[in-house]
Amino acid sequence: MKALITGATGFLGGALTRRLHGMGWDVTAIGRNAAKLGQLESEGMRVLQHDLKDKSAMLAACKNQEIVFHCAALPSPWGNFEAFYQANVIGTRNVIRGCEEHKVKRLVYVSTPSLYFGYSSRVNVKETDALPEPVSNYAATKILAEQELDEAFARGLATIAIRPRALFGPGDTVIFPRLIPRLQSGRLPILGDGENIVDLTYIENVVDALLLCAESPANTLGKKYNISNGEPVKIWKLVERICAELNLQPPKRKISYSTANAAATVLEALYTLIPTHPEPPLTRISVSMMAHSTTLDISAARNELGYQPKVSVDEGVGLFLNWWKERN
Repeated sequence: MKALITGATGFLGGALTRRLHGMGWDVTAIGRNAAKLGQLESEGMRVLQHDLKDKSAMLAACKNQEIVFHCAALPSPWGNFEAFYQANVIGTRNVIRGCEEHKVKRLVYVSTPSLYFGYSSRVNVKETDALPEPVSNYAATKILAEQELDEAFARGLATIAIRPRALFGPGDTVIFPRLIPRLQSGRLPILGDGENIVDLTYIENVVDALLLCAESPANTLGKKYNISNGEPVKIWKLVERICAELNLQPPKRKISYSTANAAATVLEALYTLIPTHPEPPLTRISVSMMAHSTTLDISAARNELGYQPKVSVDEGVGLFLNWWKERN
């Protein structure tokens, strides 16, 4: 099988690229990180250093491909709308055009459950639940990107999408690697009552979901599927485990959600005044994510795709911590 993978130098795209290559697929990897592309090339994969905003390059990249996995995105709770729009909407549109022009058999798209986020606890969220107003430029542009996908499906392109929640595991650069330095500083308080639950998803389980999407039956096309480990955990209990294994003092001091949210609001206003608009050390989104409960209903993925998480959160955290300790 010939496959093109965008975002191949990212966490998920890289894991998918290596899995497919190991399975004997003919893989072409697209990314912007030259060093990581070089590593993939040294492992025997074909690589292209393309910008998804380059329409002609993306059209050419899709030629002779059977399936395209569109994993690339600009994911951040903070940043300029135009940058998100170009990466997430225009980039997706160019991938779609390439698939249509070269009659790619299927486009598998990686969306996000950030679409469900609304500064409050939400549990067992279904794909069909009403979406709140987007609270970030990332969420807003991913909604627009999904609309591009819907329009392509209506035109006849075979599409399918997943919304994977909070990816973690060896190679993670976002969730735990951003949390651990704050724990090491000793300045991270417990936000909220400390009892909130969240869904996480081990990286290889998400790769499994993408492979299922590549060969799923016709009745799944045009749909989006929630993906998680399906085993919500108390986030602050997990923080305690991380601290214990890394010999760190766990947070003890509690700050109410309203107090932390007020502080984040002030910081966001101040950082907006800085010409370069850097991300504040505390944002309303990050406060809400650490203080509220967020879980997904993955029954559709289980029933229609045959998705079954193989690596538990407990096992996955252990694998991540072993990887982290080897490198730090």
